Amino acid sequence: MKKIALAFALALASLGAAQAQTWVPVEDIATKPLRFVVGAGITYGGEKLITAQYTDGDKVDIDGGGTVTLLAGLDYRVNPQFSVQATVGYHVDNAAGSNGDIRFERVPLELLGYYHVNDKVRVGGGLRYVTATALRTSGVADIGDYEFKDTTSPVAEIEYLYSPRLGFKLRYVNDKFKDKTFNATVKGDHVGALVNFYF
Repeated sequence: MKKIALAFALALASLGAAQAQTWVPVEDIATKPLRFVVGAGITYGGEKLITAQYTDGDKVDIDGGGTVTLLAGLDYRVNPQFSVQATVGYHVDNAAGSNGDIRFERVPLELLGYYHVNDKVRVGGGLRYVTATALRTSGVADIGDYEFKDTTSPVAEIEYLYSPRLGFKLRYVNDKFKDKTFNATVKGDHVGALVNFYF
C-alpha cells in the first residue's frame, strides 16, 4: 500500500507539472478569490497499531499517522497577504490481501489560514477536526473493529504554488486518538507531502 501511495503521489506531481499554466499575477487572482481545491498526498508517522503479515513473509505496519490522504474543499483569497482554506478529507492506512484486510481510517475536516510570503510561497496553520476514526479488520486478519473518539488537532504547513492551479505542501499534524472502549490513547502525529489542484 505504501509503495502504491508513493507512486500515486509522484504521478500526481508529474501530471500537475506537465499541465501547469503560466504564472498569473496576484492582481489577476483577485478577480476570482474563491476557488475549489482537491488534493492528495502521503503521510508518515504515528505509533504502530498493528502489523499485517502476508503468507509470503512480507509484513506491513498500520500506523496512526499513515499513509494516504485525500481532500476537497474551498480556498478563499481574503487579500494579497492572507487566504483561508476549508476542506473535508479521507485519511487511511491499510493492508489488503485476497483473504483479509486491515484498515485504519478517519475523516478530517480542516480550517486553515495562510500568510503569503510572496506570489509563490505561503505559510499557515489551523485546526483539524477528525471524526469517523476506526481500525477495521476482516478475513483472516479479523481481530474485531475498534472505534475512536472525535478529536481536534493543530496543523502547520508551508505551500509552494508552482502555478495558480498547482501547489505542493509540506505539513505537520499532531493527531491523538482515544479508543472508545478502553480509553487508550493512540499517537497519530505525522508529516505529509501533498499535491493540491485549484480551479
